[in-house]
Amino acid sequence: MADSPSVEQVAAELKRIEAAVGDGETDLGKLGFWNLMAQVKLDPALIEVAADQAGRVDGKAFEAFTKLRSPVWFGNLLLAMGLAEGGFLLLIAKYSFSPPEAGIALIGAAVIWSVCVHSPAHWVAGRLLGMRFRCYFLGGPFPPRPGLKTDYASYLRTDPRRRAWMHASGALATKVAPFVVLAFWPGSGAPAWAACVVLAIGVVQILTDVFLSVKTSDWKKVRRELAVGRSYT
Repeated sequence: MADSPSVEQVAAELKRIEAAVGDGETDLGKLGFWNLMAQVKLDPALIEVAADQAGRVDGKAFEAFTKLRSPVWFGNLLLAMGLAEGGFLLLIAKYSFSPPEAGIALIGAAVIWSVCVHSPAHWVAGRLLGMRFRCYFLGGPFPPRPGLKTDYASYLRTDPRRRAWMHASGALATKVAPFVVLAFWPGSGAPAWAACVVLAIGVVQILTDVFLSVKTSDWKKVRRELAVGRSYT
């Protein structure tokens, strides 16, 4: 397909891909869907033509491939409960008479908040920026972790710089979480070794982003969408 596909070419490719998905093929990369979307994103006129069908194709392939899903409201509720549990652990760290127990509670709060704040941050930012979401799911490399599936039609219709902010929000929230917990350490009964562990969790997460996420995860998507945004100007 040419670098700048026509409306007819995009429609024909989406029709072909949707038929393949209907026949049981769920690898959208192999079908050429993501390469096609990379071209569509560069032309707002093509986005408007392709968004609904692209969203339908993406949703069908995702649901065929991903079986462990939950409604968005239920996933948000579970993760909010996790955040509340992290807050309870901070209370234990503050009021426990056992320094080792307080230290374990402080570390537990950092881990729980780092995990549980990620997807809700994506959801809050996405909703504020005009995106919708289909569901929560379990995914990623072992151990599986909660993910939030976008409604791809609304994602395409959102300005690429806003899409970049949505992707960045979860990554930023996860990195900030351990340092927020660390701020509670001076007023807690947790020993210094616990604070060092929490600090290490935060530093390791930042290093992971610097060396891995820019190539495979949220920050890769941030860079991709910012590049699309620059093509508009």
